[in-house]
Amino acid sequence: MQPTSLFKILAISASLAMLPTMASAQAYPTRAIKIIVPAPPGGAIDIIARVVGDKLGASMGQAVIVENKPGASNNLGTDVLAKSAPDGYTIGIVGGSHNINKFLFKNLGWDPEKSFEPIVYTHEVPLVFAISPQIPAKTLPEFVAWMKANPNEAKVATSGRGSAQEMAAEMFRMASGVQMLLVPYKGSSAAHPDLLAGRTALYIDTISAIQSQVKAGNVRAVAVSTKKRTTSLPDVPTADEQGLKGFDANTNGGFLAPAGTPKAITNKLNAEINTALKLPDVRAKLEAAGIEIQGGTPQDYAALIKSDLAKWGKVVKEAGIQPE
Repeated sequence: MQPTSLFKILAISASLAMLPTMASAQAYPTRAIKIIVPAPPGGAIDIIARVVGDKLGASMGQAVIVENKPGASNNLGTDVLAKSAPDGYTIGIVGGSHNINKFLFKNLGWDPEKSFEPIVYTHEVPLVFAISPQIPAKTLPEFVAWMKANPNEAKVATSGRGSAQEMAAEMFRMASGVQMLLVPYKGSSAAHPDLLAGRTALYIDTISAIQSQVKAGNVRAVAVSTKKRTTSLPDVPTADEQGLKGFDANTNGGFLAPAGTPKAITNKLNAEINTALKLPDVRAKLEAAGIEIQGGTPQDYAALIKSDLAKWGKVVKEAGIQPE
């Protein structure tokens, strides 16, 4: 047999082998789609899953079911997603901990890059430097000076191990040179009372969780953590503007599918979700919750994950945090 003929046979065989996958992707979806949220109801990724899921159900002609699987610093639900069938009928949405937990836990059972196919980068939630009303500082530099002058009262609330709030606090510690005591809480609602009462000095919280307290005047917002000001609190300057050059911390994330999911399916989901994110009612609901909408290609999201892994890996190493 001539080499050219052999190559043709191999090419035809490869094409035939791909036909079932291509046909399956073209018909997709033919049944309900499940979105795994590795966090409790009410947070940013849960809100996005439900708002976008409603639109997907309408546009794709199948039910979209949101299933919350919180636990183990968001690792439980993410592990379930990683081990699900790569057929497009189980997808998930993750937050900032997805790119942090790799450095905090020795035996995750999944890898943030290798175990998933990126679908779309959906959101960014800025963090707000919210200080107790008992503290006289009005700006971030004034607050740093106050902490240096009052080291015994330099207590910073966090939302526990691996949270964006903890990582932002560690970044703040390194950028400002302030020695501080990190006090872990089980989420924002548990941390707010002590902040309001002055038992902690600072909480770098998600804007979605703290903005109502800021607008009510219960806490003072002295900075936002992202390089750009947020549309939800446009008068609050960034940490970068106030001297912490290059400071950029947030909780972000998007939709993922298990590794091996056909590209035709992830591309179809990408297009549908991007369309949903541009709808006026979707934008209104998400922006009201302090969520800044993103979008883009699967490759854009893959690049963001890689960049975040490099950033958070450096923070964890420099902070001397040991994995469990």
